[in-house]
Amino acid sequence: MLWRIWLHRVACLVIIIINSSLFIINQVSAQSLTFVELNCENLFDNLHDEGKEDTEYLPEATRHWTKKRYWRKLNNIAQELLSCSDKGIPDLIALCEVENDSVMCDLTKRSLLRNAGYDYLMTSSPDVRGIDVALIYSPFTFAPITSYSIRVTPIAGMRPTRDILYVCGETVSADTIHVFVAHLPSRYGGERYSRPFRQTAVDRLCQSIDSIRSVSPDARMMIAGDFNDGFESEVLQQICQHGFYNLTKDARGENGVRGTYRYKGEWESIDHVLGTPYIYNKVETTFIHSPKFLLEDEKVYGGYRPHRTYNGMRYQPGYSDHLPLVVRLRWDK
Repeated sequence: MLWRIWLHRVACLVIIIINSSLFIINQVSAQSLTFVELNCENLFDNLHDEGKEDTEYLPEATRHWTKKRYWRKLNNIAQELLSCSDKGIPDLIALCEVENDSVMCDLTKRSLLRNAGYDYLMTSSPDVRGIDVALIYSPFTFAPITSYSIRVTPIAGMRPTRDILYVCGETVSADTIHVFVAHLPSRYGGERYSRPFRQTAVDRLCQSIDSIRSVSPDARMMIAGDFNDGFESEVLQQICQHGFYNLTKDARGENGVRGTYRYKGEWESIDHVLGTPYIYNKVETTFIHSPKFLLEDEKVYGGYRPHRTYNGMRYQPGYSDHLPLVVRLRWDK
């Protein structure tokens, strides 16, 4: 009989702790919102999707992408995302290079993120490799109102690319925010050759921005993702001239990190988070999340680089070749 009383008291204590934690999270989030952006570097499952060029990420392929390696990657990405905020879990997470709905379900419902209560929205693009973008959100602090994919029509010489994800939702502070998640075409073939392809995607993005403003001139908007271009590029400048601030232009990290991606010893900022003036005025801090566990020694050029999953074709149990961007907003400013 005593053990039943003890068990009941423990159960009640657990319920009190959970409810208190959710109350604290909601109270904190009512005043702030933590937004994270990350390119996951080929977050593929180990199954073939018909019609997609994903065969290098199969168990029998040259990369030997086994179920064990897949789940280690999922949990590494989950650990990386959870470590981005020391004030509760991130509220919104924009992800690039996620393969499909199964991967996002595993990440949010079965990995180390499973107890966070996250949900997600994502695209289903015509990208030939089958990679997409997604937005993870905490339903405790963000309620989606509507969402859809924005198709980018290829121009001559351009391969089908990733759709742009659009999500409109309301925060617990009753602010309605419009979020775009984009992964622009790569620089494959050279920067000059590939620039028109990124320009095409940004033109489509700006059309959608104009459509929203035609209905709501003062709409509060954010754009996040991998643009494969620096903040001085023409495509980023076009977005800024469309009434956006680059919120992460001056973002820096720990351990000498000065960008989200490192190529031949040079740090590059090709991931960005942008916002309209209202969002810009609510920014408390922005930074590149770069603790030591997300880095590895750069043996050729010195310093550190992101601890990625493969070094060439050699597997190493890393995280991503990109580092996360973090933007924290405060509504009481």
